[in-house]
Amino acid sequence: MLKGRFFLVYLLKFGASWILPPGLFIILLVILTLYLLKYNLRLSILVGLWTLIFYAMCTGFVAERAMGWLEQKYSPPAQIENSGGDVIIMLGGGAIRDSQDVDGEGTLCASPANRLLTAVRLQKKLNLPILLSGGQVYSDTGAEAMIAGRILTALGVPENKILLETKSVNTTQNAIFSAEILREKNLSKPIVVTSAFHMNRAVLNFRQQGFEVIPCPTDFLVPRTPQFHYTKLRPQAEALLLNVTVLQETLRTFVTEILKI
Repeated sequence: MLKGRFFLVYLLKFGASWILPPGLFIILLVILTLYLLKYNLRLSILVGLWTLIFYAMCTGFVAERAMGWLEQKYSPPAQIENSGGDVIIMLGGGAIRDSQDVDGEGTLCASPANRLLTAVRLQKKLNLPILLSGGQVYSDTGAEAMIAGRILTALGVPENKILLETKSVNTTQNAIFSAEILREKNLSKPIVVTSAFHMNRAVLNFRQQGFEVIPCPTDFLVPRTPQFHYTKLRPQAEALLLNVTVLQETLRTFVTEILKI
């Protein structure tokens, strides 16, 4: 009986995906493909191929494998205590300026909040300073390093263990301005904490500034060994977002390697 109820829940989820975007758009594209089949075979084939690609990009089955490929480029150090790191750098990833928090105004978005959690645990474990890197990207977003610093203080991290880099608005600037502070403080072996999908580009940017960092990826979005379930073939906006993130990171990494920006 219980198994039957679970099957019904999964079936309802699968069916509901086709009456809401992006599933609804895929159905409309299929109808358009069939309509064009009567009038223009070549155009019908092109629309059909685009529909197939778009559908694949909207499935968790494809998204988990694409994101997994990106996230698994680096793994957290097995024995971080023996890494020789002398500072923890946490890269920003978004903040909300005017949202009310427990101890003040301004909160971190989901990804940097996960990064902060890892950075705090590392700081407690290694007793190293934390360099928070991230400025205010837009007029209505928060000053990331300032907000993160306030949260670290509330979590019990001593103020003399917190360094702030508040000028950067992208990963390249994260590395440039953090490198200036590292040289000023005579620090040479940073442990970089950022989302797993973002780590490859972060490592590349710091390498271009002359630092071989110790990668400590966090904020994983997909399982390391995904298991197949038919509901992962349903179209989902979340899956499309994951695939778009993979494409964006791949393009930005390419631009960083070629143009160094």
